[in-house]
Amino acid sequence: MRDYGNHATRTADREVEITGIEPCVVEGNFEWNLVKVHTDAGVTGIGESYRGGGVPRIMEYTERFLLGENPLDPERIVRRIVQEMSGHGGTTGKVVTAASGIEVACWDAAGKILDLPVYELLGSKYRDAVRIYCDTHAGEAYQVEDGATAYADEDAYSPAAYAAAASEVLDSGFTALKFDLDLPEDNDPDRTNGRLTNDVIENKREIVAAVREEIGHGPDLAFDCHWDYSVESAKRLAHELEPYDLMWLEDLIPPENVDAQIEVTRDTRTPVATGENRFRVHELSELIYEHGVDVITPDPTTVGGIAETMRVADRAEENYMPVSPHNVCSPVGTMACVHLGAVIPNFDVLEYHAMEVDWWDDLLERDEPLIEDGYIEVPDEPGLGVDLDEDVAAEHALEGTDCF
Repeated sequence: MRDYGNHATRTADREVEITGIEPCVVEGNFEWNLVKVHTDAGVTGIGESYRGGGVPRIMEYTERFLLGENPLDPERIVRRIVQEMSGHGGTTGKVVTAASGIEVACWDAAGKILDLPVYELLGSKYRDAVRIYCDTHAGEAYQVEDGATAYADEDAYSPAAYAAAASEVLDSGFTALKFDLDLPEDNDPDRTNGRLTNDVIENKREIVAAVREEIGHGPDLAFDCHWDYSVESAKRLAHELEPYDLMWLEDLIPPENVDAQIEVTRDTRTPVATGENRFRVHELSELIYEHGVDVITPDPTTVGGIAETMRVADRAEENYMPVSPHNVCSPVGTMACVHLGAVIPNFDVLEYHAMEVDWWDDLLERDEPLIEDGYIEVPDEPGLGVDLDEDVAAEHALEGTDCF
């Protein structure tokens, strides 16, 4: 008689077990948290969690209770992680981030075991290629040093520098791009109250105007503010940028207060986007159902994985809202997002944030660049459809750590 209890059973050829969880941190423009899920079927799945310290240690911790679980159960495995660690922050934050990468790796393993691409396991295929927007910077306007944000020299923030960078992005084949619009001067005269002076808002308007003049009206253009501003400053900025027909203005205010977010979004015709630092569908549902945002931007490697992103997308579709996932990953996490792009009907455009990493494509064992003419083709190979070049990963492993 079958056991219908906690451990779901299958026919013998699909009774597979996880035998190990192995993280690796690759140092690109961010610290990319890769993870392997090993199985007793001779198949290894590869996944990626959002950047940040502590995530690899949590991945290792989950091995205590994931050994013996079936990688064909990606959603069940996320629930197991949340349940086992719910008493120590497991329902949100870095635990969910760690679970996201493990879930991606399980989808990759499942596809390889069943000889199907991940998108085929998820549902219908709506598109053969996913459009990419390039998140870039004027000069070196944004850097990460030892995991912390570092500003560049003042020249990097001039309208001319932004315009020149935009031209370079279009020359690379992209039809959509995004810049950061939060600047060092935002902190004057007060570092913490989130209020922008008239001069600062005017400088931002001049930056946006210069980029739009450089690229013309056709390309999609977005700007990211990284949750820095008060409600009144967010409104004033959004109003000033209305003439420039932005794709969206992103993360204007801190993420905790949904009512404040709704207030900002309803006050301007500039499309507003947010969602990347919310965890699981529970933290995004009100934002969607109350139309507190025009474009929802969950990060699949943060929110709880591929399946959880689809739950977010379902709620967004009910409200006629596009989904544009946040993505600052290596090619591994990026390909997980590409499979999502294939199956989500209201999917719009996917972020790429590694233009300055000249070895980004080298992480995969393939001859052609992953992004061509601003698109990534949806692969038909089993799993995620990509193979990691472990020599390149090891070459760029975070200093002081081992990679696989």
